[in-house]
Amino acid sequence: MPTPRLFTLTGASGVTVRLTDYGARLTRIDAPDRDGRPARVLLGFDDPADYLVEAGQGGGAYLGATCGRVANRIAGAAFTLDGIRYPLAANEGANQRHGGPLGFDRALWELVEADATHVILSHHSPDGDQGYPGALTATAAFTLTGTELAIVYTATTTRPTHVNLVSHGYFNLSGRADGPDSIADHHLRIAADAYLPVDPAQLPGTPQPVAGTPFDFTRSRPIGEALAVDDEQLRLGRGYNHNYGLPGRGMREAAWLHHPASGRTLTVTTDQPGLQLYTGGWLPQPHTGLCLEAQAWPDACNRPDFPTTRLDPGALYRAETRLRFGVMRCTGLVPTEDGMLARPA
Repeated sequence: MPTPRLFTLTGASGVTVRLTDYGARLTRIDAPDRDGRPARVLLGFDDPADYLVEAGQGGGAYLGATCGRVANRIAGAAFTLDGIRYPLAANEGANQRHGGPLGFDRALWELVEADATHVILSHHSPDGDQGYPGALTATAAFTLTGTELAIVYTATTTRPTHVNLVSHGYFNLSGRADGPDSIADHHLRIAADAYLPVDPAQLPGTPQPVAGTPFDFTRSRPIGEALAVDDEQLRLGRGYNHNYGLPGRGMREAAWLHHPASGRTLTVTTDQPGLQLYTGGWLPQPHTGLCLEAQAWPDACNRPDFPTTRLDPGALYRAETRLRFGVMRCTGLVPTEDGMLARPA
């Protein structure tokens, strides 16, 4: 494989983004705290070659990678499309995870164009790649405008197929992502009133309301407090590894993350139907980073009751997620009824 390349995007107020063409992968994001001091807020390696080593260790954690052709899990590593059964390459027991053992995270993407604020990469996945029908041409565009990183995926196919591309970044807003600190002191809000419980294989069940459960993040609350709850679903996921169904369509806020000690915030907006919350229970140092993966629902290709991931020839797959970094300059704030933060009375 040729040597992976690194790209640096420079925004405003100290926000910088680094990425590599190996796996169309975010490798580093720096964002300032309330005193204007930038620090690393994304888990990753500075040397792209380290990702090749990490990926060979049991599949790796997909740090910052673009996952596909279909991210998340597919039950039985197979699906039926137009009456034809397509067996896929399994890489998690009998199931497929994140596109298979040689998914898009393992590919060296081609450079389309790049400058100081944006990079566009492309990848051609041939017909039959990891078992998927159709030759798929995908692009990943990363654009940094001010303090906001836009990630836009597009794809076209020569045959009916399924597509679900996602950026698998692990965030830790403490600024000690090199350390790293636990995410237990982060506060999280998710704009969803339903989630998908999972079985021991991490495959999704029927949507359930979050109200009255540890999955209710409709109001901002500390992640450590949530992780401390004794709950069978949290035991199955080693914490949170669950998809939330996002209401509405078009670009809308999906999640808001806050680290009170530094003041850093992350707002996630997307046009996707789901958000996978993963609190890093399988990391070598558990719960030192969390993923907020805007995507389609897992195993949708086998679940006609879920939003579809089907892509036909002549159609364009497009998925957009925006990551906006900011700061809260006040301290000593508490959640209010609408999930925002304010000074206690």
